[in-house]
Amino acid sequence: MWPSTTGPLHLRADRCVSTGPLLYLLEECVDNIWEYCSVVIGLISMFCFLLSTIPQVYEAYRNGRVEKAMSFGFLIFLLSGDLTSFAGCYLTSQLPIQVVTVVFYIFTDLILISQFLYYKIKNSSSRKNPALKWVCFMWCGTGTLALLALPKLIIDNGSHLNTQSPASSKSVEITGYVCGYLASVFYLCSRFPQIHKNYQRQSTEGTSYLLFALAMMGNGTYGLSIIVVLPALKGSKQTFIIKHLAWLIGSLGVLILDCFVTAQFIMYRKNISAKSSALRRIPEVEPLLSEEEELTVL
Repeated sequence: MWPSTTGPLHLRADRCVSTGPLLYLLEECVDNIWEYCSVVIGLISMFCFLLSTIPQVYEAYRNGRVEKAMSFGFLIFLLSGDLTSFAGCYLTSQLPIQVVTVVFYIFTDLILISQFLYYKIKNSSSRKNPALKWVCFMWCGTGTLALLALPKLIIDNGSHLNTQSPASSKSVEITGYVCGYLASVFYLCSRFPQIHKNYQRQSTEGTSYLLFALAMMGNGTYGLSIIVVLPALKGSKQTFIIKHLAWLIGSLGVLILDCFVTAQFIMYRKNISAKSSALRRIPEVEPLLSEEEELTVL
């Protein structure tokens, strides 16, 4: 689950009475300590999500058997959640930093999926295919260039949404919130294939726990960033919660499901340790003669 496309502070620079580094960098307005803490905690949440996929990319590269450890359904639901979140971010005219962030999430999703497909094709083939590696490099390079240019194009083209009629603008905003609920459903569904995969294998070997640990930190701090700002709200707290309900459900729901994944890592750690001990007990080279045969020869 990535941070909400409608963050706890959705205030533009022209409505602010205070300025500062946060306003300059994030176009966010902070008028009191509660809002300041909310923004800082939100940034921590964002960085947790940004870093979460890096350990899994490394683990897949080191292990080389990612297709046996990761569930493809987990990756597809994750990508679907980020795509619908991106649609909500665009339709509700969110901040530029949020657009850049969700594009980065999509980019990391594509890396994980590409890595999954690469090792699946490579390990299922009986002979080496040099062209496969070049295709992956070209795919990642093209995707990188496209995603680098995408945020700027979307931010520029999305400015016309603010000039629409009130009725049209309202329908667009509602569509954006519907995308938020869809994203929450996709994020919640993403954990079930991986939990089932771990249960089938009775192991979590080949997956990095940091992927889920950082996601838990990101979801937890995101929920906290919304709760912290509640005392400073001047408007209706109920309306504020309703606007963020979709992302709260997804965030806290995924946090609970990741607790089950954590339990699997703890339970199945014994299986990995037992397997490693068994491998260490197997002699690398069997003796040519038994002890009795050696004595007979002597």
